[in-house]
Amino acid sequence: MVLTVLLIIRLHNLFAIVMLSGIFSLLAATFFVVVDGVDVAFTEAAVGAGISTVLMLGALMLCGRTEKIPDRKTVLPLLVAVVTGAALVYGTLDMPYYGDPEAPIHQHVAPRYINDSLAETSVPNMVTAVLASYRGYDTLGEVAVIFTAGIGVLVLLSRIKLGRRKEDEDAA
Repeated sequence: MVLTVLLIIRLHNLFAIVMLSGIFSLLAATFFVVVDGVDVAFTEAAVGAGISTVLMLGALMLCGRTEKIPDRKTVLPLLVAVVTGAALVYGTLDMPYYGDPEAPIHQHVAPRYINDSLAETSVPNMVTAVLASYRGYDTLGEVAVIFTAGIGVLVLLSRIKLGRRKEDEDAA
C-alpha cells in the first residue's frame, strides 16, 4: 500500500493515478478482510475501487490525462496536509491497543449486542442485526450521501454537455 501511495504522489499522468487509486482501494479492502472487517471491505471495494474510479475516469474525459504543472511552488498545501496528518495521529494516541480485551468496546457495546440483539431485533444473525437495526439510520445516511453525489455528478455532466453543444453551434 505504501508503494502505491508513493507512486500516486510521484506520477503526473492522471490516468495512471486513477488506476493506482483503484488498486489502493482494493488493497485496503484486502486489509479489511484480513482484520475481519468484511462489511467495511465490501464497501471499500464497491465505493473506493468501483464507483470512485468510474467517476474519476469520467472526470478525466472532461479535463485531460496530464497534470498541469503549477507556475510556482506553494508550501501551503503541504503544510495543510502535514498539520491534518499530525492532528489525526494525535487523535489516535489515547486509543486502546488493537485487540485489547479491556477496551471500552469490549466492556459495554459488544456484550450487549451479543446478549440482547436477538431479543431486541428478532434478527438471528448478529451482524445483520447491528447493520440493519442498530445502525439503520447510519446506513440510510450513507445511501443518501451516495445518491446525492450521483445526482450531483449527473447534473454537472448534463450542464457540460449543454455548454459543449452551444460552443459547437457558435463555432459552426
